[in-house]
Amino acid sequence: MTLGELVQILRATGYPVAFSHFDDDDMPSVPFITYTTPEDDAFYADNKNYMKITNVNIELYTNKKDLEAERNLESLLDEHELPYVGYQTYIETERLHQKTYEIGVI
Repeated sequence: MTLGELVQILRATGYPVAFSHFDDDDMPSVPFITYTTPEDDAFYADNKNYMKITNVNIELYTNKKDLEAERNLESLLDEHELPYVGYQTYIETERLHQKTYEIGVI
């Protein structure tokens, strides 16, 4: 799966999606999704890189713990056989809940 294909899957949630952040003038209401590519890994052997793996953090933002929004996103990831690890936090200054899903794409 490529990053472009992943973005199409994220858009299928019906939530606004942006890389990294939304500009102040087009900030959507919650729930919304951002994604970042914090690092790359590689599958390599014998002094050769065979495959580049882009690590992606998908961040779901809600104004309260939103199990339906989480299920919506998780079911799409499951449907497309994208394994993920998730964790969550509350961003007090923004008054938003953030659920982050870590995945890798080729």
